[in-house]
Amino acid sequence: MPDLSLEQTLRESGVARVAGIDEAGRGPLAGPVAAAAVVLPGGFSCPGLDDSKKLTAARREALYDVLTNMPGLDWALGIASVGEIDRLNILRATHLAMARAVAGLAVPPDHCLIDGLPLPEFAWPHTGVVKGDSRSLSIAAASIIAKVSRDRMMRELDREFPQYGFAKHQGYGTARHLEALRLHGPCGHHRRSFQPVTQLTLPFDGA
Repeated sequence: MPDLSLEQTLRESGVARVAGIDEAGRGPLAGPVAAAAVVLPGGFSCPGLDDSKKLTAARREALYDVLTNMPGLDWALGIASVGEIDRLNILRATHLAMARAVAGLAVPPDHCLIDGLPLPEFAWPHTGVVKGDSRSLSIAAASIIAKVSRDRMMRELDREFPQYGFAKHQGYGTARHLEALRLHGPCGHHRRSFQPVTQLTLPFDGA
């Protein structure tokens, strides 16, 4: 289970505000990538908080409501659009979403704990933490907020484009989604730079 040991080590070294950062939506064929930044309040406690991937959708929703309404907890969401993903590539777009999340905090952090590897050219002091959502409560909280926020966006897209089933697979390349792509072709929310969407948008050059 994640704990506050990484945050506590930073605070003991003189770092006052530590932000946990995580993203959701790097792998799907459709929809934006979302990132959240979270600074936990002093005396933080949230029973059951864990890596979002280990929790049910209902549990993630419940924890999202607890976290986003918790007094003293500072959080912000950053989004990179499908157009930005296709123009920049998914890695750079993810870093952009993370930077937007940190910039959206009410008070800038002194240091960031980022799930994964350190980021090149990131504007804030930070530490990359591999499997950070299983180690740091700040990152775990960010993983919940990013995941639930993005899932809600995909449910909105599902109402606009019900033929793709976005509410069920959140844009990932499931068998149902691939079949819908084959039948209907991509919509404006599909990532043209991702396979197999790329193949469906190529002109046919047959004799």
